[in-house]
Amino acid sequence: MSAQTAPVSHAPTQRDPRLDFYRGLAMFIILIAHIPGNKWTLWIPARFGFSDATEIFVFCSGMASAIAFGRSFANRGWLLGTARVLFRCWQVYWAHICLFLVIAMQMAVLDNTGWFEKSYIGSLNLWPFFNNPQVQLPALMSLTYVPNYFDVLPMYIGILLMMPIVVALRNLHLFAAIAFVLGIWGLANFDVIQFPAEPWSDREWFFNPFGWQLIFFTGFAWMAGWIPAPPRALWLAGLSLLVVLATVPFAYFRLLSAYPELREISNAIAFWREKTDFGLFRYIHFLALAYLGWWVAGEGGHRLMATGQNIFARTWRKVLGVILKVGQQSLAVFVFSMMLARLLGFALDQTDKSALDQFLANTIGFALIIGVAYLAGWFKSQPWRRKA
Repeated sequence: MSAQTAPVSHAPTQRDPRLDFYRGLAMFIILIAHIPGNKWTLWIPARFGFSDATEIFVFCSGMASAIAFGRSFANRGWLLGTARVLFRCWQVYWAHICLFLVIAMQMAVLDNTGWFEKSYIGSLNLWPFFNNPQVQLPALMSLTYVPNYFDVLPMYIGILLMMPIVVALRNLHLFAAIAFVLGIWGLANFDVIQFPAEPWSDREWFFNPFGWQLIFFTGFAWMAGWIPAPPRALWLAGLSLLVVLATVPFAYFRLLSAYPELREISNAIAFWREKTDFGLFRYIHFLALAYLGWWVAGEGGHRLMATGQNIFARTWRKVLGVILKVGQQSLAVFVFSMMLARLLGFALDQTDKSALDQFLANTIGFALIIGVAYLAGWFKSQPWRRKA
């Protein structure tokens, strides 16, 4: 089968509101999770199950890629489709470099004031970079120095680079693509393939793209029509709910602290729920959550859209519009939120971290990332091209 008649030609040409809704929710959760000293993190999904907002982000990115890149592969051929993927990698790469440099600058400015006992450079373990920039700067640019906190975008680049391979294999046969994705994931889980995270140790990237590509290409394949959507069945919804609830005792920290037996079981299954290489139990847990989310949203996301004219329906439509906008501008929002989270953590350090302080930090953060989403959307609309 030629690239021009590739199966990705069946990918939808319009954004799915469910995609933007859940990715928008993930952006808010990711901000909460990255604010240091934020007690709201006690209530994010990661505290109650094996998967978290990262899975939502990567899965939805796979779905969005099927829409954005699938058309390029189908309409312009494999070579130009690959060129578009490489251009996106180039954009994400520089977003990563700029994100690191800006946050490193923020931490250096705070430490240079000499007003604080806490080392903010040390809080992100960036002393190796500041102590030996002559070695670490080339490592940063070559992605062989990837400190924790800066590991999501390199993972995304690694996954994107696999997309042309997966599409080419799918053009040969669906099972060739499936075998490749599953084979690479298996090798990652048994520590056969990974990328080094720092030159002075054997630590690997915290998010191994060879493992996480499984969830990305699951979303990609579903949105591209390579695999059918699951049936809407009550027994599947019940099974998914059972899986989600069954993981709570082995993930919720209060239960693990209260019952040593649960902690022992949780430690025993650590390999299967491992985050770096994306363990099997994380995948199963997320699929169960995704099925429930798909069920709740309804066909085409119609249950998300309130059709009434009462105050609750009108309010929800406004809230939904905001969430969708944040989901549509996820890269800009993500990069900004990672920078913002460190500043909000610094602001919290100057307070008693009371409930009001926590509320203000999180709500101000929400307002700012919403503003960035609308600003990014405005720039992307290129208003200067419109007629006066």
